Parts: sequence; structure tokens; C-alpha cells
Amino acid sequence: MSVDIEKIVLGPLETNCYVLRCDGQCWIVDPGIWPVPLMEHLEREKLTPERVLLTHGHGDHIDGLTEIKKTYPDAIVCCPKADEEMLSDPWKNLSAMVAMPIEVPPADELIEPGRTLGMGDCDWQVLDTSGHSPGGVSYYCRQEGVVFTGDALFCGSIGRHDIPGADEATLLGNIRRNLLSLPDETKVLPGHGPETTIGDEKRTNPFVMDDPKRIDRRRAEIDRNLNGP
Repeated sequence: MSVDIEKIVLGPLETNCYVLRCDGQCWIVDPGIWPVPLMEHLEREKLTPERVLLTHGHGDHIDGLTEIKKTYPDAIVCCPKADEEMLSDPWKNLSAMVAMPIEVPPADELIEPGRTLGMGDCDWQVLDTSGHSPGGVSYYCRQEGVVFTGDALFCGSIGRHDIPGADEATLLGNIRRNLLSLPDETKVLPGHGPETTIGDEKRTNPFVMDDPKRIDRRRAEIDRNLNGP
């Protein structure tokens, strides 16, 4: 049985939250900041989330946990082990830096790369994509040909590595080892922006192609989009 995946864009940073349905189960990936649209969707569709998967612990990806645990207390929150402290520390999850301190309930399960989570007939492998955060992970399903990459890999870009807890070499190494090694047709569902594929990123993403001129142009484009002309 295939997995139905719906994207809900949440909050001022337009964080991609994903709602998964398969064989009567419902999971959520990254219940971002300002989760009202997510909660309304769950109520409207009469869904009860069984698991909440976090790709990493930054505030714009975890804020919805408070409302989810209040409404669905049995939902199992899965957090990367190395990002555990970020859930309760606004400075570590970076929300305090923008004067929007976020603290959420603790994780129910701490996960590490190498683990596999089962949903119906589908297996979701936990991949190490740390480097944007100390414990960042991606979730890959071979049967569905899809990977949730959080803020590790985007369409045409990669996660920021100029923030506390980040490391460029670690991030790039993990992207190349654990994401670009997936089949080219694998659909990439990132934490922000449009979806892409592994093959497209291998061919066109300047950050993973080691093309300094293209990287500089892409960074300038990102700065213009964020800050204006």
C-alpha cells in the first residue's frame, strides 16, 4: 500500500510540514512554527497522528509539537538524539535569536542514523544528514522512492552552515555519502521550498558540484530573495 503525502506550509519561514497516511496510520514530519493550518487539517480529515518525525531541532521545525502533544498525547515524538536539548532550549534551537523563544515537550524516542521505522508495508530508514544541526537526519523510503531531507538538501541549495551547531564539511560529506548515493529518481521533499530529485541535484546544485562561481551566484540570489535588491 502506497503512502499518501500532503505538504502544509507553516509560519513566517514557510516551513514544509508533511502529513503521511498509509494503511490507517498517520505520521507527521516537522510540525513547523504556527501550526494552526496543520491542526485544522488533522481535524478536518479526522486524522490521529501516531508518530511525529523531526528532521532536526530548530525552532521553525518543532513549534507545533506543543499543540500536537496537547491534542494527541499518545503521538510518539521522534527526535534525533544529538538535537534532544534543542527542544527545551530556545538558544540552542535558535528561536531566541529572533526574539521568538520556543520550548516544546520532550521527545518520546531518540533516534539515530541506521534505525528503520515501519509504516504499513513501508520502511523508513534514518540517514545521517547532520551538519546543519548537530543531529540532523533524513528519512528515506526505498519502496516509495522518497526522502525527507529537512534543512540538509534543498532544490538548488543546501542548509545553512554559518549558524551555531552547524559545520559545512560535515553537512556536505553527509549529503554526498547518504543522499546523493540514493537512486537518481528519488523524490526529495525538503524542509523549505519546492521538491526536487536526487538526480536533478547531482546535475545542477552548485553546492554539491563544487563550482565556486556558481555557488557565489547562488548565494547572491538567495541573499536578494531574503533581503531584497
